[in-house]
Amino acid sequence: MRTKNRKIVALTWPDSSHVSSHIAVIWNDRMRFILTTIILISFSHTAFGQSAGAEFDVIAPPVCANNLGETVQFETVESTRVTSAAGMARRNEAGVPVVYRFGYKFSPPALQQFIDFHECAHHQTGDIDRPHPPRNSPEHMMNESIADCIAALRMRDEIDDGKGLLAEAVLELTKAMQAVGFPSLTTDSRVSNIENCMQKDTSSEDFINGVLIHRGLK
Repeated sequence: MRTKNRKIVALTWPDSSHVSSHIAVIWNDRMRFILTTIILISFSHTAFGQSAGAEFDVIAPPVCANNLGETVQFETVESTRVTSAAGMARRNEAGVPVVYRFGYKFSPPALQQFIDFHECAHHQTGDIDRPHPPRNSPEHMMNESIADCIAALRMRDEIDDGKGLLAEAVLELTKAMQAVGFPSLTTDSRVSNIENCMQKDTSSEDFINGVLIHRGLK
């Protein structure tokens, strides 16, 4: 998720299973789904399905550079209100691209990894420096679907047993969305997008290049 000023988690994604090569086709596919009203959950109510008190080792962040070649920094933010992993991508006050990591010790490594890659993807595709689309808009939902797809490809290709870890991450995300009452259509749509992206015969680099070219950023 990307947000400018508020610490908010938005959990609604359309199915963007054709994202890697045909952005325009995805746009049409996405419109088959009813645009479910996004439920906004403050970090104090975020839950990714972990039992209270469970703690995990925090993984080292991945390599990440934005579309301008700038190195993205990862910063851990301690908060007594956060009880599970969440991330936020933005530029800090000095203009440095950053991914803020909240509550990572409360979620398993697979979910930590997925969130890192997802937030990094917002930098890689130039989302951070583009006008932020309105929440619940098709553009905002597509940005989230693209970030999910890039995260899936990177987990698959860059990590040992990446497919297995991705399956674990998807399970945690599914439990989270079910726990807060998302309809099965919304949850299944996001899971389908991630699983379809994992099967694509493309690399995350080629996928990102396609997005940047489509957006006129390359």
